Amino acid sequence: MTPTQPLSVAATLQLHQQYDRHGHYSRKRMDKLTGMIPRGQESPFGDFPPDFSRPNSMKLMQSEFERSAKMQITGRGALLTPRSLATVTLPDAGASGQGAGAAEGGVEKAGVSPRSPSLARGTGTGGKTFSTSPRKEYPVPEPARAGAFHRRPIKPSEFRRFYDRGDLPVQVLHSATQNRISWKVEPDKLDFHHYLPIFFDGLREKEDPYRFLAIEGVQNLLACGGSKILPVVPQLIIPVKTALNTRDPEVMTTTLKMMQALVLSAELVGEALVPYYRQILPVFNIFKSSTLSTGDQMDYAQRKRLDLGELINETLELFETHGGEDAFINIKYMIPTYESCVAG
Repeated sequence: MTPTQPLSVAATLQLHQQYDRHGHYSRKRMDKLTGMIPRGQESPFGDFPPDFSRPNSMKLMQSEFERSAKMQITGRGALLTPRSLATVTLPDAGASGQGAGAAEGGVEKAGVSPRSPSLARGTGTGGKTFSTSPRKEYPVPEPARAGAFHRRPIKPSEFRRFYDRGDLPVQVLHSATQNRISWKVEPDKLDFHHYLPIFFDGLREKEDPYRFLAIEGVQNLLACGGSKILPVVPQLIIPVKTALNTRDPEVMTTTLKMMQALVLSAELVGEALVPYYRQILPVFNIFKSSTLSTGDQMDYAQRKRLDLGELINETLELFETHGGEDAFINIKYMIPTYESCVAG
């Protein structure tokens, strides 16, 4: 019996997403409504023209609610007017219990004010030259939060645009056990200066098939790239920085795994990344301590490698071991709490 092949990073994310939908089935929908992740096309043939009037469901619901609230004015409140509320004829206190004479001996007193129904006319404190009311203590606002750990909205990637246009030689191959990527052209024959940055730009996608094809495509290109990868390293910095700056844990863990694969893919790639530490490592410094605290419990999901703090430490160690003699001092400059894994 042949051993089963382990699941890839993209397939693991697919299974994790399907499992997470049982408890948070509307998370992706809310992210789209709030603009945290990009929306898809409006139709199978693309978006509608700009001059097309799109129905706004939120405005329709709001107008319907206002219309129903106005229709609820019924009963005596619909028959009364402010003038009828200004004066009310009250019976005299001394003529109470005297039958019909009580109605004739009634006196006209100040009624309820039409502008302030809770107070009688002349009993309020408004319009006077001074106020006897105690001073109102206003709450002191708390200082605003910096929000360094909050997620940022994810903008549509170039990978999504090229895939929707049909310019990428990839498609999803649905098999019995897990999905795979199918190349229409051999990956080693592609122009790495053009395709590798596009696939790296798709790492910030959170929807399939964009995310699945981007992750599988990066892994296949790095596996067969060889000497073609080193010249393309400067073009990969902006996509990696954009993915890390989303501050989304799912996107960041995927990007860190791909960066580890990038360092191990060819020689001198780790040293070529040293001049770009100032663009990459600031986000590492923020989330370096974001490890899962389980106490004395067991984390059964550690095989998925989704702990952000541990992945950052692993990536920094790979940077130091494959980055040459200047790697540690540059890492220490950007992340002061980092300790060397090479020096004793």
